Amino acid sequence: MPKAVSYAQWSLEPYCIGLKLRSLRNSKRLTLARLAAETGLSTALLSKLETDRMIPTLPTLATIARVYGVGMDYFFNEPSRHKLSITRKAHLQGNGRGMEQVKITPLNADGEGFRLVAQVIEFPPGGSTVAMNAFEETGAVIYVFEGRLRLEAGAMHEVLETGDCACMESELPLAWSAADKHRCRVLAVLPSAVT
Repeated sequence: MPKAVSYAQWSLEPYCIGLKLRSLRNSKRLTLARLAAETGLSTALLSKLETDRMIPTLPTLATIARVYGVGMDYFFNEPSRHKLSITRKAHLQGNGRGMEQVKITPLNADGEGFRLVAQVIEFPPGGSTVAMNAFEETGAVIYVFEGRLRLEAGAMHEVLETGDCACMESELPLAWSAADKHRCRVLAVLPSAVT
């Protein structure tokens, strides 16, 4: 039977205090024993705080904050933006309509307000070219995980091999396609306005 969560645990959960404590300690390259010596708190208590098995009191948190040189706001700052979209393999659906079409498989939820869109794009052998909007600055990260990809932007003509990655920001129109008679599959992360 799962252990009941107290109101205090429930209300503090979004702040990830244990994770923040552990991250601070790791960034300062301190062991629990060293932190215990610096704060006067036991290693067992510090371990429980870092693993969210115990809620810190404000005086305890203030003591730890002084050692790390951070204010209490570090632990209670709310993120201004946090979105997560997980697409399970079983739910992936492409929109390709046959062997001659480019098949695009979205990796994050559509219409969720994300600024980035991740996709697996499959280009048929020697085939179709996809062009991206050239009227505004475009940024993209493209990783080729199968085949060869031809990239064209203005006078630039590049062929990316399997395992190559391109990061770009440009106002030039970008065209991409399979570079030879084999299919090409890429992971593309683009601004949502581009798709």
